[in-house]
Amino acid sequence: MKFDPKIHHRRSIRLQGYDYSQAGAYFVTIATWQREMLFGETVDGDMQLNDFGKIVSEKWQWLETQYEYVELGAWVVMPNHFHGILVIHDDGRGGSRPAPTPTKRKSLGGLIGAFKTVSTKQINLLRDTEGQVVWQRNYYEHIIHSEPEMDRISRYIEANPLRWADDDENPNRVRPL
Repeated sequence: MKFDPKIHHRRSIRLQGYDYSQAGAYFVTIATWQREMLFGETVDGDMQLNDFGKIVSEKWQWLETQYEYVELGAWVVMPNHFHGILVIHDDGRGGSRPAPTPTKRKSLGGLIGAFKTVSTKQINLLRDTEGQVVWQRNYYEHIIHSEPEMDRISRYIEANPLRWADDDENPNRVRPL
């Protein structure tokens, strides 16, 4: 069906008026296209990444090396989705690097878009499926407001493989009657 603005209404799930390029900590969840079990499997509560899952892991870490204002918190690649904490700083993370040339900072959406693009290209190169969709169109995000919230979300992410059998994202989950 062709797009018709009179009947097709996309509503943004982002916080209205919020600047997602400003410094802050963000919890993101990104799902695979049609929840395809693409990145590996959990075995006894431990995530075993396949080659596609390893690409996702590498490309998430790439964000931190590519953008000096990005720091990664807890993250996990699951069979059909990804959870991660991404921190945007006002400036570089410091250290012995020379002062960076001023550049326009990407928003959270721009960073997630870059991650999805580079991981998709690499996965499709490996499976010889140029142009194939890997990720769903959007992503879930939550602005982290405090250290206790950061700790709680980090624990949730780290324990995610242990809870996979009961996870709503698990298509093999046994649903109670």
